[in-house]
Amino acid sequence: MIIVHDTFICKPGNASKMAKLFKEWSKSQKGTYTMTDMTGQWHRVIMVSTHASLAAYEENSKKMMADTPKNRAMNEKFKDMNDMYVSGSREIYRVW
Repeated sequence: MIIVHDTFICKPGNASKMAKLFKEWSKSQKGTYTMTDMTGQWHRVIMVSTHASLAAYEENSKKMMADTPKNRAMNEKFKDMNDMYVSGSREIYRVW
């Protein structure tokens, strides 16, 4: 199994807005959830997703980028996301 953490350091006042967007999106994605950090760096939102393999992760990424009505509607909701964060990173873990 593969676990992916997409971490966003948000501008002050935007972490809860971004977390709500990701929470709404994650309802349609199996094995995906949203976390906010309670003890570490402030204003951090982490999207966590699980995948059977790296190939499955790549396939899911392709599906998210496909031009479909569902994806277009979600992209419209996320159109201002880049204004909400300062930086971000991705970590990919293999579960042993």
